[in-house]
Amino acid sequence: MAQTPPLLPEAPAIHQVRLAVRAWLAAHGVRSVAVGLSGGADSAALTAAAVAEAESVHAVVVDHRLQAGSDVTASRAAAFARSRGCATVCVVPVDVTGPGGPEAAARAARYRALGETRRGMPVLLGHTLDDQAETVLLGLGRGSGLRSIRGMAEFDDPWARPLLGIRRDTTRQACDELG
Repeated sequence: MAQTPPLLPEAPAIHQVRLAVRAWLAAHGVRSVAVGLSGGADSAALTAAAVAEAESVHAVVVDHRLQAGSDVTASRAAAFARSRGCATVCVVPVDVTGPGGPEAAARAARYRALGETRRGMPVLLGHTLDDQAETVLLGLGRGSGLRSIRGMAEFDDPWARPLLGIRRDTTRQACDELG
């Protein structure tokens, strides 16, 4: 028998996050999703909201193994996903190698791991309005011109960003509301 996910508090920030996820799911006719869970506030709030709004949520935690104790951080994120009611939880250790420096190599490894474990579902990512602003400014600084003004897409199959209209402070407040 399926376990009922824990109820979320009726609090303003988690409600905002839930509404954003609900709107994205409805706009794209999606009922089951994978979610990239780092353990930070953005992805934790996203995961909790996705469990409340989607029929089925598959959490994927990528362990980049770049810092001592990253396995402990990944285990905590996985435990959070289980406690919130994700249907499945997968921790994927990756090797971070490749061109573009460590940040670019980590991003490439993360997207590869998410792509390989998504089970054909769209992958919800915890990018917020703050991340969108940073992306635009960094692109303009690199001289990318008008292409940078577009920023990240809300949906670039399979990558979904339902929180692009939500501030990072809201996701942090949502986590406070979740305890």
